[in-house]
Amino acid sequence: MIFDLTTAQLFGFLFAAVLVTLAPGPDNLAVLSLGISRGRRAGIGFGLGCALGCFTHTLWASLGISAVLAASNTAFTLFKLAGAAYLVWLGWQALKSPGAKFAAGVRSADATSFSTYLRRGFIANAINPKVALFFLAFLPQFVPAGSAHAAAQSAVLGGLFAAQTVVVFGLIGWFAGTIGGFLMQKSRRLDQATGVLFIGLGVRLALETKG
Repeated sequence: MIFDLTTAQLFGFLFAAVLVTLAPGPDNLAVLSLGISRGRRAGIGFGLGCALGCFTHTLWASLGISAVLAASNTAFTLFKLAGAAYLVWLGWQALKSPGAKFAAGVRSADATSFSTYLRRGFIANAINPKVALFFLAFLPQFVPAGSAHAAAQSAVLGGLFAAQTVVVFGLIGWFAGTIGGFLMQKSRRLDQATGVLFIGLGVRLALETKG
C-alpha cells in the first residue's frame, strides 16, 4: 500500500492509463509517423520525450498549476497557441526535409541526434494545456475521496502514468521504425506526410477549447 493506495487501485489505474495511452491521439500519432519516416531513433526519442513531459504535468497537477489553466482562459489560450505554434514548426521542418538519402538501397543515417528528438517530444507534450487539463481531471478519479495524502497519491499515480507511457511510446517508436525500414524508398513522401500531420495537429490544438 502506497499512501493508502491499494495494489488493486494501482493496477486499476495502470490498466486505464495504458488504454488512454494506446488510444489514437496527437502524441502517439506523432511518435508513429516519425518512427516510420525517420527511423527508430526518431520515433523512440520523440516518444520518450513525450513521456518525460508527462512528469511535468504530474508536477503541475500536484502544485495546482493545471487548475490555473482550467480557471484562466488567458493562461489556457497562451499555452495552447504556444503548443500549436511549436507543432506547426515541427511540421514545417519535416516538409522542408529532403528525405533520406540512399546508397546501395540502404537508408543513410539520420543526422538529427536522439537528444534533439527527445527534446522536441518533451516540449511538444509539456506545453500542451490539453494534457495538463487531462491530468487534472484524470488523476483525481483514482484518489480516494477525503484522503489525507491526496497530493502524494496524485504524484504517485502521475509518475506511474508517465512510466507506462515510456514503455508504450518506446514500443510504438521501435516498431514504427521497423515498418519504416520496409517503406524507406518512400522517405520523401513519408516526411511530407509527417509534416502535414504535425501541422494538422497544431491547427487542431489552436482551435480546441477547454471543454
